Amino acid sequence: MTQAEKRLFLIRSLLREHPGSSDRDIPADKQQQKDLLRSLFNIRPPRPVSEEFLEIQDSYLQREIQQKGRTDLADLKPIQEGIYLWRGDITTLRCDAIVNAANSRMLGCFVPCHGCIDNAIHTYAGVQLRLACAQLMELQGREEQTGSAKMTPAFNLPCQYVLHTVGPIVYGKLTAQEERQLACCYRSCLELAAQNNIKSIAFCCISTGEFHFPADKAAKIAVQTVREYKKQTHSNIEVVFNVFKESDYHIYRELLGANS
Repeated sequence: MTQAEKRLFLIRSLLREHPGSSDRDIPADKQQQKDLLRSLFNIRPPRPVSEEFLEIQDSYLQREIQQKGRTDLADLKPIQEGIYLWRGDITTLRCDAIVNAANSRMLGCFVPCHGCIDNAIHTYAGVQLRLACAQLMELQGREEQTGSAKMTPAFNLPCQYVLHTVGPIVYGKLTAQEERQLACCYRSCLELAAQNNIKSIAFCCISTGEFHFPADKAAKIAVQTVREYKKQTHSNIEVVFNVFKESDYHIYRELLGANS
């Protein structure tokens, strides 16, 4: 099957899960089809799917990531010993683990084609990721606490694992408690990585998007917490600070003492 044929198969399969939508017209435009497929992935509840679906989905998503251009940690240049700063798409990074900025339900973003990192990670990992998260939450029996972290396989992403952490939501003036909670997010992920022999981890900018944590304060907490952890534990874990916005990139460069 070609990528186009796989995409149409996946769209039709997901539409059949919605009563009255199975005969919906599928757009002929390639990008509109991709947007429709992503939307259907995003709104799908956590439940099993056929082996045929998984086989075709996995092949499709891995090819899509390959076309976006995978980046290997080994090809990046550290900005300090064991610390990297990389501006790129975290769903294309090959390292041991990437960090997802999740919400307390830990099931991913259900808003079709939303721009958050949670949406992107769940989209390109595949439907297995939401099911894996749901199983973890069912065992836990409650929503995830702010500052804690959980680990799942990465499924179709180039990395091996996804560490899901819930950052603080800032509604007004930033508080000291919210600063401590954000620091806990980074430390919880680093501790979880150590427990599972993870040698490299890529952090997104936790809480700075939909959760409204000021980007400059968040970056300072991120860098300080990672440095303190590595110093206190004598850890050799390689840490990537993954940023998307140019403004965030310059904030991290200054904090890390990099030359312009």
